[in-house]
Amino acid sequence: MNRGFYTIMAAQFLSSLADNALLIAAIALLASIGAPEWMTPLLKLFFVVSYVLLAAWVGLFADSMPKGRVMFLTNFLKACGCLLMLFGGHPLLAYAIVGVGAAAYSPAKYGILTELLPPEKLVVANGWIEGLTVGSIILGVVLGGVLIKPEVAQPILNVFGLEAIGLHTYAEGAIFAIAFVYLAASVVNLAIPDTGVRYPKQKLDPIDSIRSFMSSCRLLWHDRLGQISLSVTTLFWGAGAVLQFLVLKWCDHALGMDLSQGAVMQAVVSLGIAIGAVLAAAKVPLKRSLSVLPMGICMGALVTLTAYFTKDMAPAGGLGLFGFEISWAVLLAAFVMVLVGICAGFFVVPMNALLQHRGHVLMSAGRSIAVQNFNENLSILVMLGVYSLLILFDLSVPATMVIFGLFVMTSMGLVIWKHRRNQAEYDSTHLIGEEKRH
Repeated sequence: MNRGFYTIMAAQFLSSLADNALLIAAIALLASIGAPEWMTPLLKLFFVVSYVLLAAWVGLFADSMPKGRVMFLTNFLKACGCLLMLFGGHPLLAYAIVGVGAAAYSPAKYGILTELLPPEKLVVANGWIEGLTVGSIILGVVLGGVLIKPEVAQPILNVFGLEAIGLHTYAEGAIFAIAFVYLAASVVNLAIPDTGVRYPKQKLDPIDSIRSFMSSCRLLWHDRLGQISLSVTTLFWGAGAVLQFLVLKWCDHALGMDLSQGAVMQAVVSLGIAIGAVLAAAKVPLKRSLSVLPMGICMGALVTLTAYFTKDMAPAGGLGLFGFEISWAVLLAAFVMVLVGICAGFFVVPMNALLQHRGHVLMSAGRSIAVQNFNENLSILVMLGVYSLLILFDLSVPATMVIFGLFVMTSMGLVIWKHRRNQAEYDSTHLIGEEKRH
């Protein structure tokens, strides 16, 4: 990998670190202003919705200038969202502004990989990016939790004299600090090299942009390789969003864990994803990316098999680690969640790389990532909506897990069947690694 790639990694780490720290600080800010509890989950909705609503334009924007400059501007917009949150803007609206920045940032972040690196290095690059992103998610949540602590937030308020400009709460002190992380990411973005790739200027007319975007969607969904990789990543991100909440409820139901302890189990799943991503980067070349599809079935099977597990099924006692006593039930559950994460990371990284490659060949880097983001985040909104309905109907946690696991297994089985049918009609695997035609 060249130096430009490592610069991209550094910028991505800082940006993702701030995104996840800001979520914790925004939750604390809602609590400090006495907002109703139902507003808290809406933070994620307001953040994600930009990926869907702006999908027709963010790809065009990412291709309109060097992608390092795009990443600089979008991180600066995120910092502005923090300032809006501090100075009078409603947290949901301000977090939506940050979501706009994130939606425009993503096509540039992934699109530049296809411009900077040859196809055979995309799996390795995605493995590092995904592993680093997972690490930033874990550290970002920890950073957000640390910054809202009184012993940390109060010195920030004092040192910068924030109380003199009307900022008094610990959450506001944390958000002020997080804005500087976004600014640091923006500075690193300036060091990203210009790849020299230029695309024909596109019109930003609303009607033409939507038509062009829908044409890009059809092109990728009709491509024999694109439709398989896009199906998998769309399923993964929708299922991952549900799993994020489902793990918390399962920890409460099966292990008697509170919210903070369940959040640690979320981090365990993320650790597994990072391990799977690194393994995929080391073991799976782009040419063999489709060989990982059965891992999706394994992921669904593991979730299904653990649905009715409870702490009473594990032996009594536990293991002492760093002065803490951890029960065998929790250790067993953590082991299974790591396996779930490994399966997820191992199959999604090669699929991401294949999808980026095919999108770059068929259209442009920015437009293809925008199509990917649209489908994946639409899946998140739909699957979270379905999950909310299951909760509304008071379905038990084990039953919900079984439905979730069987859905993942069935969906991945259908994807594998579709791929084999495609290959029986026409061998498209020789197209993997093909250079851009136009």
